[in-house]
Amino acid sequence: MTEPVDYFGPEVAAGYDDPSSGAFAPEEVEPAADLLAEMAGDGRALEFAIGTGRIALPLARRGVPVSGIDLSSAMVERLRAKPDGKEIPVVLGDFSNTRLEGAFSLVYLVFNTIGNLTTQDSQVECFRNAAAHLEPGGRFLIEVGMPELRRLPPGQNAVPFAAGPRKWALDRYHVATQEMSSNYFDAETGSFYSIPFRYVWPAELDLMARLAGMRLRDRWEDWNRNPFGDESARHVSVWEKTA
Repeated sequence: MTEPVDYFGPEVAAGYDDPSSGAFAPEEVEPAADLLAEMAGDGRALEFAIGTGRIALPLARRGVPVSGIDLSSAMVERLRAKPDGKEIPVVLGDFSNTRLEGAFSLVYLVFNTIGNLTTQDSQVECFRNAAAHLEPGGRFLIEVGMPELRRLPPGQNAVPFAAGPRKWALDRYHVATQEMSSNYFDAETGSFYSIPFRYVWPAELDLMARLAGMRLRDRWEDWNRNPFGDESARHVSVWEKTA
């Protein structure tokens, strides 16, 4: 198996905690932590790709014992530098196959990170790894955006998602292979970096869950549990490990 590439090195990690980003807004983080705490109940939670602790730290503050797996040592260093960050056990490794001891009532993977696994095989293994960590009846939660293929007219393969005077970013899609990449340009520094993804549809995720011995329990549009529908830009999906 090919070794995974760490696309979140020191330079990316240094600017990851952007307070101006909507992902860090209280109206995004607090409902996420509330829902995850409810899902965890009296059990333990495991975050795949824990990063700098955007979600893990507020979840831990709600009394949930949280552990994490992450490939990026630079991101984990940022987590450990935060108040209470050192209290969260983190193992460095690929979250599709790295194992922790013990059983968890909740495993979760947020902010499109399932797409950082760039092959179908690795995404299937991620579901199997989640199921292996879960106690019977435990839940695996993923938050991920819907592929924006409806925005691609014939002959176009790119969708911009940020456009400022000096910085811009776009997603490039390869429809035949489900490959895509997020590409970031900064005219001030002359920097460019690109992160590959594999986009995936809800029905495909449901099949991966079935292969891992889990079944769909809930699917919502967002952390506030609004209904998922045709116009939803993302989904929060929950699968339950069968007995």
